[in-house]
Amino acid sequence: MSIKINAVKGMNDVLPGAVGRWQELEAVAREVFALYGYREVRTPVVEPHALYARGVGEQTDIVGKEMYVFEDKGEDRLALRPEGTAGTIRAFIEHGAYVDGPQKWFYMGPMFRRERPQKGRYRQFHQIGVEAFGIAEPAIDAEQIAMVQDWLSRLGVSAALQLNSVGDPACRPAYLADLRGYLEGHAGTLCGDCRERTQKNPLRVLDCKVPGCQPVLQGAPRLLERLCQPCREHFAAVRAGLDALGVAYRVEPRLVRGLDYYVRTAYEFTSDALGAQSAVAGGGRYDGLVETLGGPPTPGVGFALGVERLALILEALGRPIPARRAAVFLISADAEGAAAVLRLSSELRKAGVACDLDARGGKLARQFKQAERVGARFALVLGGQELAAGEGKLKDMVTRTETPVRLSGLAARLREVAP
Repeated sequence: MSIKINAVKGMNDVLPGAVGRWQELEAVAREVFALYGYREVRTPVVEPHALYARGVGEQTDIVGKEMYVFEDKGEDRLALRPEGTAGTIRAFIEHGAYVDGPQKWFYMGPMFRRERPQKGRYRQFHQIGVEAFGIAEPAIDAEQIAMVQDWLSRLGVSAALQLNSVGDPACRPAYLADLRGYLEGHAGTLCGDCRERTQKNPLRVLDCKVPGCQPVLQGAPRLLERLCQPCREHFAAVRAGLDALGVAYRVEPRLVRGLDYYVRTAYEFTSDALGAQSAVAGGGRYDGLVETLGGPPTPGVGFALGVERLALILEALGRPIPARRAAVFLISADAEGAAAVLRLSSELRKAGVACDLDARGGKLARQFKQAERVGARFALVLGGQELAAGEGKLKDMVTRTETPVRLSGLAARLREVAP
């Protein structure tokens, strides 16, 4: 008895018809990141649980509620990576990359969080992110933000930038104490999650989207008004850098990031292409994280973007999915032609011409139908008659017109008409 097995809830397939969109946004990312001096790093999807408990923060929802944690056969406690920064820093430290001076890295790949699946948010999701290590100056913050905008613009996505500073260990503790006291005084009007976060991570309360909490949050103390002098100067320099680069932004005092390690710069790009304003990309500075994870004191700044969300935005904007299709579909008319299409397909591919064929052979009508299914630009029928003449008819699958073509010069001809 056969049993149908479906994918795990929230872990989705990306079929060939949709992969082209992913490949495009990845290709544009690689192109743009290279222009800014970033190089790719690839890290494991499984890391020690302690990496995220220490790096992301045990009080965060990610570590406390959403992370996939398990023990392997050696009884080591492991986790599927829920985000990319901690693992990238672990690699940066483990391989001693800090001895080579400032580093600019990027990554692409799947992440895992067990949260409620919804449109654009899944339990296995994919992120593209960048990290810059060893540069404390605010110019790198501004440059990195401009790089995100450059990437999105090349994809045709218009996104609004929200900017904030979340302070640092010198000025944030006093603010958090005041914020916690304020929130405790309004606990009766806050949602359950906000009441819990008030004790564990009060800064995250500012990010609550529950309508009933908004009046309380509007009156909450503002961290921007409590920044120490170095944080104020850093934030002013980031803003000046963005102004110099022509990047428009709006200061959003309630903007925070969902992870404990952020300091100073925090930002998000949002788009209304999917309806309500929603985050497309977000990032900020994490100057103490490398040291927390066992490395030398090293400043850092980075961002991450959700691939699924960006793919949905491109779909909503009506951007066509790029597709690499066969320039020609070779159709065999008889046994002699069947042998010929195999030889010719090999010659064309070696010459850099994409081609396809139906290895089943059979009726011409069925082979032409397959040529339509795969989206071939042209079709060429080969049989004993065409081989004897050294010439066939190249059929345009769009206009349905036929043009005589010499078989000996087919590759050059196809490069002319179907580059």
